[in-house]
Amino acid sequence: MDASAFKATKNLIKHYSDHALQSYESRRKKIINLLNKKLCPEEGWEDSEIETFLHELAMMDSNNFLGSCGVGEREARFASKIVARRHYYMGHGIGRSGDITEIQPKAAGSSLIGLLSNFMVLDLLKSIGVPSLQKCIIVPLATGMGILLCLRTLHSLRPKSKFVLWPRLDQKSCFKCIVTAGFTPVIIENVSAEDGLIGSLDEIQNTVEKVGPENIVCILSTVSSFAPKVPDDITGIAKLCKSYDIPHLINNAYGIQCPQYLSTIELAAKDRVDLFVSSTDKNFMVPVGGSIICGFNKKTVELVGKMYPGRGSGAPSTDLFITLLNIGKKGYIKLLDERERNFLYLKSALGEVADEYGGKVLVTPGNKLSVAFAFSQLESLHHKLFTEIGSMLFSKFVMGSRLVAPGDHKTICGFEFKNWGSHTNESFVGYLTASATIGVERKDIDNFIKHFKITLHKVQKQVNLKVLCENYKTVSQPDCS
Repeated sequence: MDASAFKATKNLIKHYSDHALQSYESRRKKIINLLNKKLCPEEGWEDSEIETFLHELAMMDSNNFLGSCGVGEREARFASKIVARRHYYMGHGIGRSGDITEIQPKAAGSSLIGLLSNFMVLDLLKSIGVPSLQKCIIVPLATGMGILLCLRTLHSLRPKSKFVLWPRLDQKSCFKCIVTAGFTPVIIENVSAEDGLIGSLDEIQNTVEKVGPENIVCILSTVSSFAPKVPDDITGIAKLCKSYDIPHLINNAYGIQCPQYLSTIELAAKDRVDLFVSSTDKNFMVPVGGSIICGFNKKTVELVGKMYPGRGSGAPSTDLFITLLNIGKKGYIKLLDERERNFLYLKSALGEVADEYGGKVLVTPGNKLSVAFAFSQLESLHHKLFTEIGSMLFSKFVMGSRLVAPGDHKTICGFEFKNWGSHTNESFVGYLTASATIGVERKDIDNFIKHFKITLHKVQKQVNLKVLCENYKTVSQPDCS
């Protein structure tokens, strides 16, 4: 309904229509303000306001036109009403065959959501740590494939290059994307940073001089990672990239939720940061399937959009659009503040576990999201014990913690990694990592700590029993079966 429709209702409900019109106009102002300013709203919208707006946008897509008679091979038809409702009757997706950011003629509403989402996330990121950021695009690809898209784009600007310098990060997708893109990874070993590990800046420079800057697609550094890996020295890498004229791509998978990481990226960009990639689900609590590609030069980001082949799903953009409207800028910043407090709480709680049961919380300067707990009290035990700890926690519905055991070697895409999960070839004590990411609540941490203590107690009883059996081979020895 519009103003003229409300006026017509006066014949039926008299002056009550005036109140309804006032309510309608207040909602309409929010929409007009969003369309004009293209900024993430400070205050969140009500669910009913968002859903009404989405239905109105859906009416702009051709499959919802009255009298529409599509005769093409892709007409956004729905066989299931459940699927149709799930997607608000928008099925055309976003983009065109030549550019994921282009307006889709059959889908004005879906295209508008895609464009507004890009503007809103840009505004939010500029507000919380990267004020000089120029452009962001949401692509319907998870982070690994988003990095792959960036790699192919950077290579198109240096077609003779083939190497990607990659400070080691033991997470499969960020390594596999290099090989899948058709390039040769050069693995840069990590060096110590207190108890943590960081990509060696000296090795990066030596490798650049050895293989030649012109043969390098980019340096792929990492900001967000699980401990004991700490953020790479991206300001130092940025200076090298500027000096040798090499592109700099940053894996910032779940770093948006940490304003300190964004501020470091902003600082590095003063020398050279071509692109950085972040996950929609990890940073904004939406379903898996999207990533945000950001840059300090509009043309570079636009090239990434043109590299994407064909249309794409509009679901990741729509999910983020709804979420940002729902929580608003203030709501997101509140979530960031809560996350930071919970990170400190998690670190303190694990420190108390170490005091009670042994072990050590590793000192990993710069890692603001993840904590590593080393089982130094169980140092000499078998690899299997550490994996059993993980299984015991999982059986208690503890999700997301990682158990890293010594000697777990893996071969990925033909490359061998010693001590996979530890980010290093050097020997180490087995450890557990836990993260305090956006949306975690204190009760989650409390439950994790409770189950972790119970698990450690059981493990130490098993260890003590084993020691007794080994030390006392007598008739009265305990039953070790």
